[in-house]
Amino acid sequence: MGVTTLGLQVKPVLPLSFFEPISELKAPPLLGSLELTGGVAFGMMVRTGITKSISLETGINQINRSYDILVKNDTTPYSATDRIRFVGYEIPMLAMVYIRLGQRTWMNNAIGVSLDMYPSDVERVQEQSRVYLARTNWARFGVVGNIGVEYRTLKSGWFYFGATYHRPFNDMAVAEYTFYERDGFGHTVKKALNGTYLTVDLRYFFHSDPERAQRRRRNNDQ
Repeated sequence: MGVTTLGLQVKPVLPLSFFEPISELKAPPLLGSLELTGGVAFGMMVRTGITKSISLETGINQINRSYDILVKNDTTPYSATDRIRFVGYEIPMLAMVYIRLGQRTWMNNAIGVSLDMYPSDVERVQEQSRVYLARTNWARFGVVGNIGVEYRTLKSGWFYFGATYHRPFNDMAVAEYTFYERDGFGHTVKKALNGTYLTVDLRYFFHSDPERAQRRRRNNDQ
């Protein structure tokens, strides 16, 4: 209770089919698709204990989403594949509940919101096509939920393994697919991109002495 700890984390993105990683647009004769193939989030966090079983957690993370591109024209025929990366930053605010499993092992359940920020649009150009990801806004909110297990050592810090589900409240970006004719004339079609993802979480929290925090609070009260 009242203990504040600083942690580091890395979170590989899992492109599971259950979370619909493919965003596909069919506008005959054009076909465009973006398939989330992975990525990674990393950053730092601060956790503050409210009670023995409840904490608040915040921090800042960078998230890199990687997509495979397909642009196809059935009448030409033309087909191109490529890869693109979309970078964002997240500031989450989570309420966390602990369930003690053993002497030094806890299960954590957390839910909250995240301020998601996107610094810029991104673009990839192929031989006769272009894919442009235009952010819908520089900042959006999303919902975050995670579950995990952590092992707390006496002097070497806390080790955490878990998973996080992150879903923006609104679309993250708009994917614009443009096909260019030989004369240079372009046809553009658009499809919204939500940006939902699931990660595996690996975290390390630096050692924090709860007795020292209690002594400091008692000294401040005197």
